[in-house]
Amino acid sequence: MNISEIKTIEHDVIVLGAGGAGLRAAIECSMQGLSTGLVCKSLLGKAHTVMAEGGVAAALGNVDSRDNWKVHFRDTMRGGKFLNNWRMAELHAKEAPERVRELEEWGAVFDRTKSGLINQRNFGGHRYPRLAHVGDRTGLEIIRTLQDYGIHQGIDVYMECTGLDLLKDGDRISGMVGMWRETGEFVIFKSKAVILATGGGGKAWKITSNSWEYTGDGYGMAYEAGAELMDIEFTQFHPTGMIWPPSVRGILVTEGVRGEGGILVNSEGQRFMFDNIPERFSAETADTEKEAARWLEGDKDARRPPELLTRDVVARAIRKEVKAGLGSPHGGAFLDIASRRNAEDIQKKLPSMYHQFKVLAELDITEEPMEVGPTLHYFMGGVRVDPDSQMTCVPGLFAAGECAAGVHGANRLGGNSLSDLLVCGKLAGEGAANFVQSGQSEPDLDETQVKAIIRSATDILNRESGENPYLIHERLQDTMQNHVGIVRDDELLSRGISDIEILWDDFHKVKADGSSQFNPGWHEAISLRNLLITSEAVARAARMRKESRGAHTRIDFEGERDEWLKVNIVVRKSEDGSMSVETVERENPDSELERIANLSIEEIEEEVSREAAGKI
Repeated sequence: MNISEIKTIEHDVIVLGAGGAGLRAAIECSMQGLSTGLVCKSLLGKAHTVMAEGGVAAALGNVDSRDNWKVHFRDTMRGGKFLNNWRMAELHAKEAPERVRELEEWGAVFDRTKSGLINQRNFGGHRYPRLAHVGDRTGLEIIRTLQDYGIHQGIDVYMECTGLDLLKDGDRISGMVGMWRETGEFVIFKSKAVILATGGGGKAWKITSNSWEYTGDGYGMAYEAGAELMDIEFTQFHPTGMIWPPSVRGILVTEGVRGEGGILVNSEGQRFMFDNIPERFSAETADTEKEAARWLEGDKDARRPPELLTRDVVARAIRKEVKAGLGSPHGGAFLDIASRRNAEDIQKKLPSMYHQFKVLAELDITEEPMEVGPTLHYFMGGVRVDPDSQMTCVPGLFAAGECAAGVHGANRLGGNSLSDLLVCGKLAGEGAANFVQSGQSEPDLDETQVKAIIRSATDILNRESGENPYLIHERLQDTMQNHVGIVRDDELLSRGISDIEILWDDFHKVKADGSSQFNPGWHEAISLRNLLITSEAVARAARMRKESRGAHTRIDFEGERDEWLKVNIVVRKSEDGSMSVETVERENPDSELERIANLSIEEIEEEVSREAAGKI
């Protein structure tokens, strides 16, 4: 193999992934004067961010002036069951308003209040109306804005290019080997830094809201390069994914449907969420104790309905109805907005939802309820990073957005993903710029590494016989759906891990027929490694965490346990090639942040009022 015949592209920094986090990171790198390459697995503009519908969470205070960063921070910490990285949650809450206003300056067209301010809506787990939105197409508008702004920043974009593995010069990053999906040709990207913004790994599950791109590429590549994965056991099952008809199975029904008044009912037409309010939630999520009492009494006009409790609570409530024999015909619940809002309002407030299901499912949501159930939606955990720079333990390797861990703890609040990718995407860009501009010498490319990466990919084509990649993926999805799902126990997880070990053996014998050109079977086979790393990491970390916290529910270890709040579970590759899973003690929180997180809403409002008065 002659490496000199493979095209080498040089940049100061390579950003892998062109969703919101990747685009914002690339823009920041370019604005800092770096030569920036943006590599995306699909076409520019077709990132998973476009599927985010409800809104971007930021304490602008446009609809309720009582909102501020302290309340947002407090909501995020409590939603994450205090397992969040305190500093990352602080930066997220503080900087989100500025990032939203920045988007507006760059051309984002948000919905408006009557007074002309950016409008904000209610969402699960948020104390006040906080989600700045564009109907139910917020993610699409964010991508459109970042893309239109970014292409004028001198960023070089490489579309339909799959990242295979990272290159290192000693301990530091030196670039990446990629493969053009159309031709099957390889390409070498040489750089001083790489930012991973590849999203999650939802395609390891059978029922997921995630699109085909979400195969855990960032997790697998970071793991192989020596970086650590953290909190990976916390996988969020969004409570309202479509489960029928099959043409829309797994597709998300935005939380905005419930934010606009939609209710959940069982097969007998009962609105069951009033029976599923945890005691600690009632006063926390309702606006006042009086409002909480209205909830508990089943008042259907309560201002913040229990359908807007955190996603883990709603998902478990739906599962409870199904187990009790009160589920919908296909194993879920009914989400009804038709009886709550008129058709004109629904089409105006939720245009994408209306059009999508009308076309794909022949379902008119203005006339009949949707059949919904939990769908694998989001990874709270991911690559372990420094909160200020977003750099991993591997010098020159950064991660942001869903690919990184820290902001969301044990459970993410709706809308926090979009503000996370904007805030942490910018931080990653700044971190990479500081790293590159700190006097880093030009890294050397290790030809041995390049050859090994390419040989690993081409072996799949060169085997005379072997395992079918599609069948391996299908078996993996069944394993994760059945054994590493929304409810877990030691027996299920142990069986899942055993199944994954067998799938690893089959993966090493995987065979794709045909040539390297236009070969989706080969692409499927290549993605299996990262899917298997991701799946094994989730299963092993979930087995180690012997408690129920946030999105991680163990029926053999019910309830939160104080000792598990003191540690994070970290996954890394051992020297012998096996997967190491261990607990790492968390740093003590900043005393001021801990104080804020434990204040009551009334105390925060009083404190903010005093601060405002002092500034006048």
